[in-house]
Amino acid sequence: MECDYLIVGSGMGGATLAAALAPTGRRIVIVERGERLVDSPEARDAAAIFRRGHFRPKETWLDAQGQPFNPGNYAFVGGNTKFYGAVLLRYRAEDFRPLRHMGGVTPGWPISYEALEPFYSAAEQMYRVRGDASGDPTEPARSAPYPFPPVPDEPDIAELRRAFAAQGLHPSSLPLGVDLEKWLARAPTTWDAFPDSTGAKSDAESCGLAEALRYPNVTLMTGTRVLRLLAEGRRVTGVEVEGPAGPAILRAGTVCLCAGAVMTAALLLASANDDHPAGLANGSDQVGRNFMNHNLTAMIAVHPLRRNRTVYEKTIQFNDWYLTGGPDGEPLGNVQMLGRVTGPILAGESGLPLPVAHWLADHSIHIMAMSEDLPDPASRVMWKGGRIVLDWRKTNVAAHDLLVTRLKRAMRRAGWPIVLAKGFPKSKPSHQCGTARMGADPAASVVDAELRAHDLDNLYIADASVLPTSAAVNPSLTVAALALRLGSHLSARAA
Repeated sequence: MECDYLIVGSGMGGATLAAALAPTGRRIVIVERGERLVDSPEARDAAAIFRRGHFRPKETWLDAQGQPFNPGNYAFVGGNTKFYGAVLLRYRAEDFRPLRHMGGVTPGWPISYEALEPFYSAAEQMYRVRGDASGDPTEPARSAPYPFPPVPDEPDIAELRRAFAAQGLHPSSLPLGVDLEKWLARAPTTWDAFPDSTGAKSDAESCGLAEALRYPNVTLMTGTRVLRLLAEGRRVTGVEVEGPAGPAILRAGTVCLCAGAVMTAALLLASANDDHPAGLANGSDQVGRNFMNHNLTAMIAVHPLRRNRTVYEKTIQFNDWYLTGGPDGEPLGNVQMLGRVTGPILAGESGLPLPVAHWLADHSIHIMAMSEDLPDPASRVMWKGGRIVLDWRKTNVAAHDLLVTRLKRAMRRAGWPIVLAKGFPKSKPSHQCGTARMGADPAASVVDAELRAHDLDNLYIADASVLPTSAAVNPSLTVAALALRLGSHLSARAA
């Protein structure tokens, strides 16, 4: 098969890029290793999801010690967005510039926030974001308002919002991509970590891919795994795949990798050949390096005499410590609600007996602290013996610990005296990024400011692997904005 644009992956980057390119009329093929997620009783069964791992792929990676683990990355049309919390936040303007943290100084981006801002606005429209830009002192300048008003707080969360404000904090509405009425019509659960089987979440399949497939020049191939990229000199000449019809080689004028931070790096490394002995696009030795995954801590704030009456819970955040708060004014991070944790969820995540988990979940409120993980070349994805090896080295831990301490104090002051905290393990796909970083210097980065590989003239990357920094907010909207920017660039070239 031959096409003009071959897009590997149908997650946030791939689906959004396809939607941006579809109006060009050029032949576009999207290759996805998973199938479409269909509705089922398990889609809203917390025990099936959190205890039995019904939707988790049967795949293992190795850690730095060679021990296997299940990474929890999902293989469906729409990628991890099918299960995401639907938080669609912009990076702050300061995130694009070098920032001094307690754990080091971030490198900054080769583009500014202002260059990406129009594409943030376009992404918010495409993904039907519900939000309110007022009330957050870190909110960057914007050229357009959110297309929809925010998801309403439930009474217990409205009370928590007031309690935070009484402490001098600035709680604001989380920008969310969810049709609340449609979501709750299926079952009264949160959407955070639950699969979107009805199109009620603004995920990559429901928005970006649905828009792309309106055009007859766009084809989606499911159940098709990319094995390696073929290249000669400075051009990718083919993509080797294994699909329902067996092995095949797909050819395209332009190849766009959008497989996610780990899989994209692994594919590039697995594609080593005589012309590119260290892997494709890896003349800088940066492919797979600078892996980042956010420092995340989930908290359960308990009051034995209070009950949590919420269904979905996940509607507020605050960023008072996002740009400052450290001993010398260093950034600490973002605070946002988790989706409603119920007894079966807590039992599945903690191993507690179900009656204990039920009581604890119903007498607590659930919130998360998120801090920036800084780029470190030694934190990396490798390809060894035909397997993915992930050596994640957390950074900036002291800042995260301080953020957790501050948040615990704020929760106690808000009327929840017992605060239990647990960090996210490496088996959770918590905002993986950075393994094919964007940069102006070909010796220190993998792609340029237009997301083209420095070493290959027809290879682009449009997923979280290109992010030079992780910032301290959810990356989905930034990935979508970068994909729209790349789509604009490629469309202009095709005109």
